[in-house]
Amino acid sequence: METLTLVLFLAVSVLISAVADRIIPKVSLPLIQVAMGAIIAVFAHGSIVIELEPDLFLVLFIAPLLYIEAKNADKAILWRNRGPIMSLAIGLVVITMLIIGFTLNAILPSISLAAAFALGAALGPTDAVAVTSLSKQVSIPERQWGILKGELLLNDASGIVCFQFAIATAATGSFSLLEAGESFLVEFIGGLAFGAIVGYLSNFILRKIRDIGVESITFHVLFEICIPFVVYLWANAIHVSGIIAVVVAGLVNVIAPRTVSPSIAHMNIVSSSVWQVISFALNGIVFVLLGTQIPTAMMYSWDDATISNALLLGLVALVTVLLMGTRFIWCVAMEWVHARRVAKAKFTRRSLRNALAVTLCGAKGTITLSILFTIPVFLSTGARFPARHLIIFIGCGVILCTLLLATFVVPIVAPKRKRKTDEIRARQNYYECLADIQRNVIEELTAQQTRENLTATRRVIQVYQDRLAQTKSMVGAEDDQDVELRCQALEWEAERTLQLVAEGAVSHEVGYEYVGRLERMERYARHKGGKLTLRAAAAYVRSAVLRGRQMIARLLPNAVKTDAAEELRQLQIETNAHVVDRLHALMPDDEVQTEDVSRLLVEYEAALTALRRRPPSVTSSFKIIDQTDDVRRLAYQLELEEIQKMYERERIDRQAAKSMRDNVYLMQMDLEDRL
Repeated sequence: METLTLVLFLAVSVLISAVADRIIPKVSLPLIQVAMGAIIAVFAHGSIVIELEPDLFLVLFIAPLLYIEAKNADKAILWRNRGPIMSLAIGLVVITMLIIGFTLNAILPSISLAAAFALGAALGPTDAVAVTSLSKQVSIPERQWGILKGELLLNDASGIVCFQFAIATAATGSFSLLEAGESFLVEFIGGLAFGAIVGYLSNFILRKIRDIGVESITFHVLFEICIPFVVYLWANAIHVSGIIAVVVAGLVNVIAPRTVSPSIAHMNIVSSSVWQVISFALNGIVFVLLGTQIPTAMMYSWDDATISNALLLGLVALVTVLLMGTRFIWCVAMEWVHARRVAKAKFTRRSLRNALAVTLCGAKGTITLSILFTIPVFLSTGARFPARHLIIFIGCGVILCTLLLATFVVPIVAPKRKRKTDEIRARQNYYECLADIQRNVIEELTAQQTRENLTATRRVIQVYQDRLAQTKSMVGAEDDQDVELRCQALEWEAERTLQLVAEGAVSHEVGYEYVGRLERMERYARHKGGKLTLRAAAAYVRSAVLRGRQMIARLLPNAVKTDAAEELRQLQIETNAHVVDRLHALMPDDEVQTEDVSRLLVEYEAALTALRRRPPSVTSSFKIIDQTDDVRRLAYQLELEEIQKMYERERIDRQAAKSMRDNVYLMQMDLEDRL
């Protein structure tokens, strides 16, 4: 019953913190959740026992959170910044461990050197949730943000491995640099290899299951959820780094199918939604649990009469300064190397500010606390581990200090997010790229239409034209070119009509009447477009002359009376076919908008079909519907290919490409009646 009560407390706290985050936007969500956890620990003291099992905590919370962070990471950015990321994830962790260890042992000899090294190693990992939450408040440059995201994926493993070596040394009293280095390489490289192997094995299993006809969404989602837990436990069982293996499995992300189909799209969308809920819940619970542990962990040392509270606070401040100072010097050196050797530029104040922002964003959190709780109570000799509670107190104090710095100082150092400018620019770029994608699909569909699929293709093109018109309205695109193109098409009709009149294929009466109608349509279009040009005035004069010639033709004594309606229909067929040919020839022209030509082409082809054909039968209507579905499938595949091209050309980022693909997947599911 106590466990159920605790779970309910944690769930309610996460929900309340989500509301509080909206009400108090200047305070980061992790800090709010830590405070709520501390409140639970105080009020539930005595009635609910809140104990954190470190090993269970790592596999139950940290493994899936790191997996989803790695899965959603931008692999291209991580690869471009692999040098700085590896230096922070490995080099900085080792240097920080050494500096904090030697300094703390020198000031307080009661803390052995190995125990001090253990504290320094535990403070190496950066908290993923705390770093991610900062993106809502400040605008960190893309390169620095990519480095932070990559660091937090890898420094957990290096920190844990270094901590384990330090604890082993403190517990046994012996240390071998050769053995430690060998073990580190085995755990690190072994974790890399094991994560990749299990990832590809998972992909193989899913592929074979699909080959036998099993397309179960439930199986797919549950299989993916199990991956981080299985990878972590198996990796630890063979004595390689479970954290590194989980991160690699997420980076490889091979369990997502490479082919595209409505059923796979449905699986991916459901999987994404499930992981989003799991990630939010686990993130919140992790920090609430952190808040429940800090008061208990710090209270023992605070009440210890053998050490003054002032000294405790001084040690926390000293370790925080050492931690952040070392990180700042490292980040400055990293930015200097990038500016002078990579970017071939000067090291400016902006570079210094970026280094300071990256330094302060390195907040510590739940992994640090869970690592500290693994410190054994007794040594191998049976004696108590020296200064265990003091080390945990210092670690908890540093966690709080780094969270406060990240919450309140980073927004001062880093520029605030320029929501209006940045979001408008990003939004405009998104819709401009989306419009280009839709234009390319329209152009490709137009090129692939045949006599058999003409009607079906025209229907799909019309849908894409409507989507394109809506997309263009989002960025305020003008349609002046569309007016000019329509007027050009009307002039082509008039020219063809006059040619037919001159050849005697059309009577003067019908021909001049139709040309007059075209001239009136052109004047209306230009007036609607808001332009009064010399060309429009000339069209008006020509229309008046044609009306005069029409009146004279009617008064001639040898005027031949014909079936005017049928002659007009044949004339419209001829002129519309002429315009269709001209528009097809104009389609490859880069100086005109593809969607304008295509929209007008569809209109003329629809009119031409209506003039030529009789009303369709029920059977032919069903055939057209089936063809339309096939063309829609082709169009969605073309759109996905265009999105990938945009992403490869770096016109859109990974998040924008994912959003566009999700929209196409939803349309695919709607087409297949899967919703």
